[in-house]
Amino acid sequence: MDERERKGRAPGYIRQNGPRRQRPDRHAQRPAGGSYPPRRQRPVRRSSRARRRRRNAVIRWMIFLVLILAVVGGFLIWKRYGASNEKADLEQYYELDSEDEIAVIINNEVIRESEAAEDSSEETDIPPAGKIYDGQYYIEYSVVRDHINKRFYWDPNENILLYTLPDGNVTVEVGSNEYTDVKEQKSADYNILKTEGRTAYIALPFIQEYTNMEYEVYDGPARAVITSEWGEIQTAEIRRDTQVRYQGGVKSPILTEISKNDKVTVLEDENDWMKVGTSDGFVGYVKTSTLRDMMAETTSREFEEPVYSNISKDYTINMAWHNVSNEDANSYVLETIAGTKGLTTIAPTWYSLADTEGNITSLADSSYVNYAHQSNLEVWAVLRDFHGGINSYDETYDVLSYTSKRTRVINQVIASAIETGVDGINLDFELISAECGEHYIQFVRELSVRCRQNGLVLSVDNYVPQPYNAHYDIEEQGIVADYVVIMGYDEHTDGSYEAGSVASIGFLENGISDALESVSSDKLIAGVPFFTRLWHETPKTEQELAEEAGTEAAEYPNKVTSSAYSMDDAVDMVSNYGAEVRWDEETMQNYAEWEGDGGTYKIWLEDARSLEEKLKVITANNLAGVAEWSLGMEDSSVWDLILQYVN
Repeated sequence: MDERERKGRAPGYIRQNGPRRQRPDRHAQRPAGGSYPPRRQRPVRRSSRARRRRRNAVIRWMIFLVLILAVVGGFLIWKRYGASNEKADLEQYYELDSEDEIAVIINNEVIRESEAAEDSSEETDIPPAGKIYDGQYYIEYSVVRDHINKRFYWDPNENILLYTLPDGNVTVEVGSNEYTDVKEQKSADYNILKTEGRTAYIALPFIQEYTNMEYEVYDGPARAVITSEWGEIQTAEIRRDTQVRYQGGVKSPILTEISKNDKVTVLEDENDWMKVGTSDGFVGYVKTSTLRDMMAETTSREFEEPVYSNISKDYTINMAWHNVSNEDANSYVLETIAGTKGLTTIAPTWYSLADTEGNITSLADSSYVNYAHQSNLEVWAVLRDFHGGINSYDETYDVLSYTSKRTRVINQVIASAIETGVDGINLDFELISAECGEHYIQFVRELSVRCRQNGLVLSVDNYVPQPYNAHYDIEEQGIVADYVVIMGYDEHTDGSYEAGSVASIGFLENGISDALESVSSDKLIAGVPFFTRLWHETPKTEQELAEEAGTEAAEYPNKVTSSAYSMDDAVDMVSNYGAEVRWDEETMQNYAEWEGDGGTYKIWLEDARSLEEKLKVITANNLAGVAEWSLGMEDSSVWDLILQYVN
C-alpha cells in the first residue's frame, strides 16, 4: 500500500461520516482520443412553452379585467355625467290638475299655484292661474292684478269687474259680453267675465283691450304666453339643435327641443348654463356653448296709455293741517291763521267715516272757507277713516271692499265739497290692512275721477314708505292723484316700546328718498311735526317681564309712556325741570333728560333749529312743498323760517 492509501486518501474516495463511497476517476474514464464523453443533461421540470402559455393567460385575464373595469367605469361616468333623455312631465311642470286649466307664462315667468300658495295658509284655496271656457282663454283676476295690469279691480261682494280710466270706470258684470266704458255701451263676441265662487276669470282679449300687452296661445299642454313688459332684453340664437332642460345640468329632465337659429330670451347667466325663455312659453336651461350672437334688444308695442290729468300749482305748497274736532273750532280760523306767514293751504279735518255703510260725518263750514279765501288760502278738506263713527282696520275694510259703499262715501264728500266751496280733498286713511290694500287704491282712483271732474285738488297722506305699508301703493297714487304727502313724523309713537324722536333727520331723509323712487318730486309733499313727545322710562318689574315673555315687548327692559306737547309747552317743560339741553348730531334735534317719578324723562325737541334741518332736506330735493301737523302747536318764529325755505 502506497503512502496515500496508508493515509486513507486513496484515489477515487472522499471522506464521509458514513462508509466511504468511491468517486469515479475522470481521468481513468477519458477515452483514448483524449475527449470527454457527452455530459448528461439534468432533466427540465417545466418547458418554456408552458411558461409562455401561463404568462399569456395571465395577461389575457388582466386585459379582460381592465376592459371590464373600463366598461364599468365608463358606465358609471356616463351615469353620472352623461346627458339624460328623460322628458319632463309638462302637466306637472306647469302644475295643471284638470283639462280645463291652462298654463300662464307672463314675461318669461311661469305663474304657478305653489308660488301663490306661499302667502296662503290654505294651499287648496289657490285657484288655477288660467282656465278655458268654451274655447276662450281666461286669466284669474289676482294674476292679472299682480302680473299684468293692476288697474283691473274685482269686487267679489257685488260681482263687478272695474277698470278705472281718467274719466270713469269700465264696468263688466259676470257672464255677459256687454260692458260699459265710462258712459258708452260696448260688446264683445265672448263672455268677458267668468266666476267660480268668489274667484273671477277675465278673458284674455278683454285684458289686452286696456293693457299694453301681446299674447299667444298654444296646445300640448294648453298655455297662454303673455308679454306685458317692454324695454331692453337680452336675446341669443341657438347655435345647434339642443334641449331646454328644467334645471342646469345634463341630468335634468328635458322640457322641449329647440332648433338651430331659434331665438331665446336670456334670463340668467349661470356660467356653463343659461336660463332662457322660449317664444312658446318654456322657461329652463341650455348649455352656454349652444348660444351665439347674444345681444341687447329693445322691445316695444304701440299702445295709447290713458292720461290721468292732474292739477299742479305753480308755487311751492305750504300746507298746514288744522285739527278741527267740533263745529265751534271752525269759528277760530281767523285767529288760528293770523300769526302764520307764507301759508298757501289749510287742511281742516272735517270728514270722517261715520259707519260701515259708507256714510260720513261732516264739520264742513262755508264761512270757514270764505275766511280762508279772504286770506289767500286754499282749503283742502281732510277725509279720515278715524276719529269718526268707525276706528278700526276691519271697519275700514268693510267700507272699502264694497263698490256701492265707496261710491256713497265719494258722493257725499264731493257734494259737501262743492256746497262749501273747498278747493281740494286731502285723503288721510291710516287704518288700511294689507288685505284692504287693493280696495283702498281703487277708492283713490275713483275719488280722483270725481275730483278731476269737479276741479278739486286731490292729495293723499301716507306714512313714510316701509315694506309693511307697500300696499298703500304710492306709485299709483302719484299717477291718479295730484299730490302725494308723506308724513315725516311718528317715527316713535304713543305705542312704541322705547323712547325716541318723533322725527329724526334720518327718518325724514330716508322717507323722502324712498318716496322719490315711486313719485316725482313735483308731486311729493313732505310733512313735518309742530309737536314733540315727552317720554318717561321706568325699569320693568320681574312680573311685567314674565307677563311679556315671548312677545316683542319683552325685548325692551324699560316700560315707556309718552305725551304729546306743542313746541312752546315742550320748551317750558324742560325749563321748569332745569334740565340741560344739548344738540344731538344724530337726530339733528335738541335733547334733554332728567330723573323723576321713579324713572327717566327724555325729550327730543322740535324747534326752529330742528325744523331748519328738515327744510334743508326738503329744499335740496326740490319737493312740491311742505305740510305741518298741526296749526296752533308751533312756535310763532317758525313761520319766518319756513318762509325763507319754501317761498
